[in-house]
Amino acid sequence: MAPPIPLLAVRGSDGTSLLQGPPTCAEYSAFQRDTRPGRFVTFSKDGSLFSWCNGDKVSVVKTSDGSSVQDFDLPKTSCLEFSPQNKVLATWQQYTKKPDNPQGDPNLQLWDLQTGKCIKAFYQKNMQGWCPSWADDESIAVRNVNNELHFFEENDFETIANKLHLQKVSEFALSPGCKPSKVAVYVPGSKGGPSFVRLYQYPNFGGQTSALANKSFFKADRVSMLWNNKGSAVLVTASVEVDKTGASYYGEQTLHYVAINGESAVVQLPKNGPIYDVAWSPNSNEFCAVYGFMPAKATVFNIKCDPVFDFGTGPRNAVYYSPQSHILVLAGFGNLQGHMEVWDMKKYKQVTKTQAADSTHFFWCPDGEHIVTATCAPRLRVSNGYKVWHYTGTVLYKHDTPAGSELLEVMWQPFPAGIFPEKAIKYQAAQSELGSTEAKPKQAYRPPALRNKPVSATSKLHEEEPPQSMRPGGEKPMSKSALKNQKKREAKKASKQEKTDEPQTEPEPSTTLADPAPVAVSSGDPELDKKIKNVKKKLKAIDELKEQQASGKPLQKNQMDKVQKEAQLLKELEDLELGL
Repeated sequence: MAPPIPLLAVRGSDGTSLLQGPPTCAEYSAFQRDTRPGRFVTFSKDGSLFSWCNGDKVSVVKTSDGSSVQDFDLPKTSCLEFSPQNKVLATWQQYTKKPDNPQGDPNLQLWDLQTGKCIKAFYQKNMQGWCPSWADDESIAVRNVNNELHFFEENDFETIANKLHLQKVSEFALSPGCKPSKVAVYVPGSKGGPSFVRLYQYPNFGGQTSALANKSFFKADRVSMLWNNKGSAVLVTASVEVDKTGASYYGEQTLHYVAINGESAVVQLPKNGPIYDVAWSPNSNEFCAVYGFMPAKATVFNIKCDPVFDFGTGPRNAVYYSPQSHILVLAGFGNLQGHMEVWDMKKYKQVTKTQAADSTHFFWCPDGEHIVTATCAPRLRVSNGYKVWHYTGTVLYKHDTPAGSELLEVMWQPFPAGIFPEKAIKYQAAQSELGSTEAKPKQAYRPPALRNKPVSATSKLHEEEPPQSMRPGGEKPMSKSALKNQKKREAKKASKQEKTDEPQTEPEPSTTLADPAPVAVSSGDPELDKKIKNVKKKLKAIDELKEQQASGKPLQKNQMDKVQKEAQLLKELEDLELGL
């Protein structure tokens, strides 16, 4: 049976719609476009349900036929989230107080999708971390309440089944997968003590010895924790707002690896600078980090934190794995020009290099062959629109938002793993009427005085590093000095080749006495040769002093005396050479 065609949700100031694609993106006939401005859209984890809020109500429909599941009278809803098994819909709206109700109403509500009734309502003032985290089988759900983790079982939110209380739990991350569930918790340091991340297995929370792993570190104002799909390890990016050394405007970041078997390590990044992005491969066997001052480096590491492949340097700040793990995209969005490098992760070979200028959103299609990039408000309020690409760099579909309207969000319909099998990677660009936007190399700026002269090796603003394998059996990575020396040798070789290609001309004989011939002529008298050599040495020193004087450097009195003796030395040299 042919795999299904994914849907693309589009939310804008002119309404919410579902498109059926790729490669062509036509309106999905089973879904009636909502013309009211969209506030939020989301798919369920398996893609079978779609929900959106239009400022009037929250609607839930089936993606298969567009039939209605539930409607909720919640006009102020700002966020929506489905539970993994589609049993519960979580809604959140801004917390508000009124004079007649100083405590306010609960703003986080959990709804039963079968009955449409509210299961439980909570107070959740902060938007960050508003939604409960569920295990994939919904056996447990977790909320952070006043620096304490509350665990609920089987969607019974009336009873707290378990609690995890440490000093001040500020962040947590529940592992994907089913039982037994693991949770990573972050506790910031206090009174000069270190911060730490601990891994626990539910429900074993009895003291520090019950922790599966513990990693402590300094220099952490905040962290982000990222589990792999297997739930066997978590990557922790620790950040401080201010770099006390003054080396970076962006503060300072470190990357840590913590596994449920107790292993932990600091991931060694060979280039100083910010950590822009980190992503696990969906196969959970490797991860990629983009880091370092621009041009940034990108490196793939295995689960032992050993580097496997270095992509070199380039203008990038984001990394995206395809759902099948076989393709990697390195991109430079935001304040960069939108370059995208597409890599074959089986052969570590670049497929293509394209450019999606002014992009604010990037999503892989579940089929692992198509990509959508978008320019959305409020990040950019001009030139809004989206493009659907084939990974070979071809634009298959393009939509420009009409003037007066804003594009707010685009999103692919997710599918369970295994629905779309991995396909062989193609290196030839896919056919399309819109063609390709392959990034053309731009020539470096050259001053007008050098534009008619041959290009020669000059010093560059940045040292460019090529991609290279980091495996023990492969080529050994070159150090910075070795790479620099190699480039010098290549430039010297190219310069020699240019000279060889130029027509050879006979040099004119030099008549200037101050620039003696490089080949010394012997008189047969050692004393006379010694006198000539000394005079030439003095004339050379005078030439150097005159160059310093011409550059504006003041000379001392004894140096001026030497310069004034130039004519006398030239006459002496002439007499000595005539005596040969």
